[in-house]
Amino acid sequence: MTQTRIDKRFADLKAQGKKAFVAYVTAGDPDADTSLKIVKGLPAAGVDIIELGMPFSDPMADGPAIQAAGLRALNAGATMIKTLELVRAFRADDDTTPIVLMGYYNPIYMYGVDKFLSDAKAAGIDGLIVVDLPPEEDDELCIPAMKAGVNFIRLATPTTDEKRLPAVLQNTSGFVYYVSITGITGSGSAQVEKVASAITGISGATDLPVVVGFGIKSADQARDMASVADGAVVGSAIVDCVASTLDADGRATDETVTRVLTMAADLAAGAHAA
Repeated sequence: MTQTRIDKRFADLKAQGKKAFVAYVTAGDPDADTSLKIVKGLPAAGVDIIELGMPFSDPMADGPAIQAAGLRALNAGATMIKTLELVRAFRADDDTTPIVLMGYYNPIYMYGVDKFLSDAKAAGIDGLIVVDLPPEEDDELCIPAMKAGVNFIRLATPTTDEKRLPAVLQNTSGFVYYVSITGITGSGSAQVEKVASAITGISGATDLPVVVGFGIKSADQARDMASVADGAVVGSAIVDCVASTLDADGRATDETVTRVLTMAADLAAGAHAA
């Protein structure tokens, strides 16, 4: 597989002695235009990799914040086609910032795997995180994605033991996403000591960068987590920030884009201080 934007970004960060900051936002939340403005503003705010949530009606691994974001996006007309249109619009001005689509297999399956991979690659997608496809199902999407030149990024969790880890890492590329807590997104806070031990184990089994997500809500936490890994991911806290700026009807206000990007910049500065 040729070098992707994700590979290049981590190599560049390593050369600078910096850790990665990865920001998650839901595509189309709270509406298509506002979502595009937020995504376009993330790189200047210091975001190294953008995780773009694919809105889905039944997001099993997600907590209330990301569930609500997905519902807002769907109610505003979000579809997989529109998500890829958002990426194309972003790529018109930015050809270097990696974009990873994160979500569930159902929307991809309904779209058609081959067509999805072709359209996603053409739009400028660099990687996929599909949380409900285990390694045993690699033939469904993981192997075709790798053949299409799209990184398939796998999750490792506190319950991933030494026996399971090789299967998790086998066809993973881009980076490994370590879920720092057991449970849904937005629940609890991760403990640095436990995470550091887990990262050591994973890093000993792969050359891929390992980033930490789930339970990171502040710049200090982003710094602490990035200090024991190759980067930190923040999602629910950013999505909560979007929600906090909306009017009584759930629509974007004049503050929405500015406040979200200000928060992203604060979190990025934390991760980069590690």
